[in-house]
Amino acid sequence: MYGAIDGAVTTFAIVAGVAGAGLSPFVIVALGLANVLADGFSMAAANYSGTKAELDNKRRLQDVEARHIQEYPEGERLEVREIFSKKGLSGTLLDEASDAITQNHENWIAFMLEGEYGLAGVDPHPERAAATTLLAFLAAGIIPLLPFLLGLREAFTISVVMTMVTFVAIGALKSFWSLTPWWRSAGETLFIGGLAAAIAYFVGTIFQI
Repeated sequence: MYGAIDGAVTTFAIVAGVAGAGLSPFVIVALGLANVLADGFSMAAANYSGTKAELDNKRRLQDVEARHIQEYPEGERLEVREIFSKKGLSGTLLDEASDAITQNHENWIAFMLEGEYGLAGVDPHPERAAATTLLAFLAAGIIPLLPFLLGLREAFTISVVMTMVTFVAIGALKSFWSLTPWWRSAGETLFIGGLAAAIAYFVGTIFQI
């Protein structure tokens, strides 16, 4: 979602700014393609680095907890009981749950990572995150440029319509991962993208040749 939204917003902002300046479609295509490729790669690289750092940090904490379990097993068992206790367990059930977790070394470490640090049991995938971001950015970012690439008449007007539809579609799709109604999510995305484009177009008109 983040890659798609950013791809559509930044590319259309460039299209709007260049169009507002009254420059030729060739300039729009050149700058737009440069943005799609360079900014898309930049976002993918940033997502890869961030996810890789998250994975490295998780592995570091795994080593820390493994060392703690080996050196201070009783203290770690007390932490397991405390975590279960905060979840509402008590009495025999608390004893059984604590014993079940601490009998398996890998499960014990995973439980401590989740209970103490709030880390999910599933490892993040830096390569997958980067590829997803790049593909989403390219797919959404190329849409504002299509009318100019195809040499259509009234290319800017068509680009506006296509991009607004894209904003609505992305926002509606985003609602599947949130509690926000699809129409509100679509409206928010449309407003944000439209505002960015309007600002870029206004700035472009200042430098109109």
